Amino acid sequence: MEEPVISPVVGKVLSIKVKEGDYVKENDVILTMDVLKLETEIVASKSGKIKEVKVRPGDQVELGATLMVIEG
Repeated sequence: MEEPVISPVVGKVLSIKVKEGDYVKENDVILTMDVLKLETEIVASKSGKIKEVKVRPGDQVELGATLMVIEG
């Protein structure tokens, strides 16, 4: 079953720690964002395989935006 990773904040994507096809465990750091000048880690919401990465470094994202899709 697929599950989107939803942005819990408004901010800018700084770095992506995984790529499509990687396997992650729940609570692994999958990307970092700049939120009001603070580096914030976004973690995997479940264990599984990264099916799709929907953002790139430098992207400005809104609250509730889909960042990635995890399958598994």
